[in-house]
Amino acid sequence: MDSQSDLIRTSIIFGTRPEAIKLAPVILALNRDDRFAPHLCVTGQHREMLDQVMDVFELQADVDLSIMRADQSLSGLTARALCELDHYLENNRPDLVIVQGDTTTAFCAALSAFYRRIPIAHVEAGLRTGHRFAPFPEEINRVLVSQVADWHFAPTQAAVDNLLQAGLAHDHIFLTGNTVIDALQLAVEKVRRQAPNVEGVAAEIMHSNRRMVLITGHRRENFGRPFEEVCRAIAGLAETFQDVAFVYPVHLNPNVREPVHRLLNDHDNIVLIEPLPYLAFIALMDRATVVLTDSGGVQEEAPSLGKPVLVMRERTERPEAVAAGTAKLVGTDAPAIHKAVADLLTDKAVYERMSHAVNPYGDGRATERIVNILASRVTHA
Repeated sequence: MDSQSDLIRTSIIFGTRPEAIKLAPVILALNRDDRFAPHLCVTGQHREMLDQVMDVFELQADVDLSIMRADQSLSGLTARALCELDHYLENNRPDLVIVQGDTTTAFCAALSAFYRRIPIAHVEAGLRTGHRFAPFPEEINRVLVSQVADWHFAPTQAAVDNLLQAGLAHDHIFLTGNTVIDALQLAVEKVRRQAPNVEGVAAEIMHSNRRMVLITGHRRENFGRPFEEVCRAIAGLAETFQDVAFVYPVHLNPNVREPVHRLLNDHDNIVLIEPLPYLAFIALMDRATVVLTDSGGVQEEAPSLGKPVLVMRERTERPEAVAAGTAKLVGTDAPAIHKAVADLLTDKAVYERMSHAVNPYGDGRATERIVNILASRVTHA
């Protein structure tokens, strides 16, 4: 490019920790590419968790909308995000808006850009469960983003097929792999070069051969009875496998914290800790024997580290991992969770099959593909 005016003015809009992780490789690549002028706008949908990831990848927001309020409803969050993002786009007038995934921030950013006729690129497009309340509200968020986006960067062939079945133009859909693998490769390099402190987890767990089950959980659809069932399963496993450490970074949402602390506090081999910075979490996942989760991103990351993933949901928008054998849906009933974890801890053949299955989410070059496609497709407003 000959001058600043020739650069593709690119607004990358995000607000949560998973978005920051999966967009970080893209942002770093755009910063190095002389075809783009990237501008980072964060909504602050996650605050501390977002800031931690920004620090890891040495990213600095150009604009921070800080839209969260105490006890804010989804409707309130959406309304505030739409107003603030519209004001941001009016002032900055980018040539392109990039969003990622299925958050309320992604949906509102895409809709705001659509209203202003700004082209939209959707990273990690095409994921579907086919059930609008599972996960909630993410399933509808990603469906709606697909309806207004101009370019769809799908992580897998199944995601491509979902977009084609929705009637979207095939020449605007690109199979790229998932940028989470790009981010994970950067993070693992950092972790293995200099091990981070994992606050709350004893050195005896981190630096020994003791088996460890890593647990995460935060899905809205699991609030209430499902979370209580999950906790009962973990308590039962802790009693059955007293030589195994069960480490649970507990999400900040009170709907998660209350049942977890009420039902799991009294077990010596259950370690309840605060949410971890990104690198510390990657170190913990790298150390784990088994991962028990309802998270989306963990289903993609853990298989790259050879870790079997048991998914505490009835449906997943990432069926490729289940098909490949790296992940298994176990739901939220305590007996089913107990059996699935017990099988992995007691049956070497079952463990070997899951831990050695091939990760279907890409080769770590998704970012390169996305940036080159955008450079060839985007024109100046």
